[in-house]
Amino acid sequence: MNIEPFLPRHDGAFELPEPARAAEVTELLKGAVDLHCHSGPAAMPRVLDHREAMRDAVEAGFRALLFKDHYYVGMPHTILLQSHFPEDRIDLFSGIALNNASGGINPHAVDHAVALGAAIVWMPTLSAANHLADAGKQTKTFPKTTRKMLPVEPLSVLDTNGALTDNAKRVLDIIAEADIILSGGHLSAEELHILFEEAGRRGVKKLLVNHPTYVIGCTDEDIRQLVGLGAHMEHSIGMFVGGKSLKFTPQELAHLIQVAGVDRTVLSSDLGLLGSPRPVAGFRAIVQTLLDLDFAESDIRKLIGDNAASLLKLP
Repeated sequence: MNIEPFLPRHDGAFELPEPARAAEVTELLKGAVDLHCHSGPAAMPRVLDHREAMRDAVEAGFRALLFKDHYYVGMPHTILLQSHFPEDRIDLFSGIALNNASGGINPHAVDHAVALGAAIVWMPTLSAANHLADAGKQTKTFPKTTRKMLPVEPLSVLDTNGALTDNAKRVLDIIAEADIILSGGHLSAEELHILFEEAGRRGVKKLLVNHPTYVIGCTDEDIRQLVGLGAHMEHSIGMFVGGKSLKFTPQELAHLIQVAGVDRTVLSSDLGLLGSPRPVAGFRAIVQTLLDLDFAESDIRKLIGDNAASLLKLP
């Protein structure tokens, strides 16, 4: 078996044109927050590493940046970066994704992540049974790892009777006590309704649905119901701007924002993968898109920063 280490890649980013209203875009990006930055090192090749992502965000005036990896917790990286670069005035965060590499829906792993300062727990993503069932459809362009990994064991928060597993409930209790974000990962819309309802009963206050129309399978009614449970809808900027991940139109984005409401929508990059823009470039493009769609500047600030900041409990 090839056991060469995974290393970050610093090339392969998709270049976007300069926004037509560059000065307005630059001003609106001040105070932005990215809850979904896929910088490296990672098992999947990335176009930039965590330090580069941090530097890009600082130069653009971002308020905070949250590193996401499908295989490992990123808090040690954020702690070291903030310690070694105190002059960079940005808050860094990360969390844990409950995939096979973390032992699945593992309360012990979540408890450890909280002890390290995790800001978010993602339910299974690429190990989710729902994600695997989608193979060959929306996930056919999902990033591949540098080398072949062990076979994936499908994960769900539900048992064979359709009820939440005991481990899922224990994870919810840990999240509630820590008052951090519960993300649905790549669970199905059906699973999310059951999970979020129980999360609310157990005191979880911050609920996030990742890219509800990609893999998750949310209808407009699903979105309305999940918002009714207190959830925010997080849409991936990379799926609405140029590059390998482009899947939806600006008009579809405007519709999705209208369905959930500006106050319950978060736009995060979900960028860092080969063939797509760098995260900050994606933010610049989506702000131009929102201006073209005639969104008010106050609403744009909520969508790209203020709503995410509230989930991170930033003052």
